[in-house]
Amino acid sequence: MSGAEPGPCHVGDRTDHAARAWVHEAVRRVEADANRSADTHLHVFPLPTAWSGAGLDLYLKDESVHPTGSLKHRLARSLFLYGLCNGWIREGTTLVEASSGSTAVSEAFFARLLGLPFVAVVPRSTSPEKVALIEWHGGRCQVVDDPAQMDAEARRLAAETGGHYLDQFTYAERATDWRGNNNIAESVFEQLAAERHPVPTWVVVGAGTGGTSATVGRYVRYRRLDTRVCVVDPEGSAFYDGWARRDPDVTAPGSRIEGIGRPRVEASFQPDVVDCMVQVPDAASVAAARWCSRLTGRVVGGSTGTSLWGALRLLAGMHARGEQGSVVTLLCDGGERYAHTYYDDDWLAAQGLDLTAYDATLRRLETTGEWREPGSG
Repeated sequence: MSGAEPGPCHVGDRTDHAARAWVHEAVRRVEADANRSADTHLHVFPLPTAWSGAGLDLYLKDESVHPTGSLKHRLARSLFLYGLCNGWIREGTTLVEASSGSTAVSEAFFARLLGLPFVAVVPRSTSPEKVALIEWHGGRCQVVDDPAQMDAEARRLAAETGGHYLDQFTYAERATDWRGNNNIAESVFEQLAAERHPVPTWVVVGAGTGGTSATVGRYVRYRRLDTRVCVVDPEGSAFYDGWARRDPDVTAPGSRIEGIGRPRVEASFQPDVVDCMVQVPDAASVAAARWCSRLTGRVVGGSTGTSLWGALRLLAGMHARGEQGSVVTLLCDGGERYAHTYYDDDWLAAQGLDLTAYDATLRRLETTGEWREPGSG
């Protein structure tokens, strides 16, 4: 045999082995957290008899029962595993995120689980309850006055500390395995298997990063299901106009509904897997959140109200056309985090939010089974 023998493969020293061992242990801890956490509940929402008797069902996927109290627990777990397996998160890495609150609460939990420092860049409008939760989990909050500056400030802090910017708005759509692996879509469809409409007509979600709508939209295509995806967008957000115009450069003032709506179209938002978008006024979101809390006994946040309003509009259309089927939406987080905002009448008055017309629509639906859009007479 001619030619030189191949040289030895050079492996790292003990420091490299220790670094890999730390990552292995970190992944184990994150995975163990998932194993300790039961799946979240799928509740039947109490629709009026005129609708349920006509073959319509509405379900709320209760993401508030995660260990950190919101849908963002799933995202945070995925982002940490993504960062660890890409070699971006190592022992001692300072972690940074731009977040209106719930994602940062969940990420602070996982950072503490791994013994890593965590900094959340939050807008000044973030509820004090969320700030307290981030700090309770060991994180530190860096407040910015302009939500549009959150990303730049997070990048600056990560560079300054030599840390890692978790960047939910870029990585949400790719950090989660959309084909399955117990993602939220797979969980919903497994839980619907014994229902009278096991394949829902619609799944309704909000968009903060766009990761959830991307996961659900890809999953139903992969599984060859006829379910359609509706994204509800609060006023002041750029997602609706960006989707309608297919223009990723659209900007907007930003949203008052924490957790969803953005002043720009984020990289994780995938418009081509979204079948429908609905713009929801903030007053409708808050009215629906309060109404949901009263009907179900579960106090819910503003983004749940946004999703519920959109789901009810879709169901009203199905009822008017004589269609049967089910709609699924999310109970994103608990309303206890918003005691000083959405559940505070003084705050609503200061924001100029009048719920009267939306309350009337919901009361009429509850008592008569009739859906009448506010302002329609």
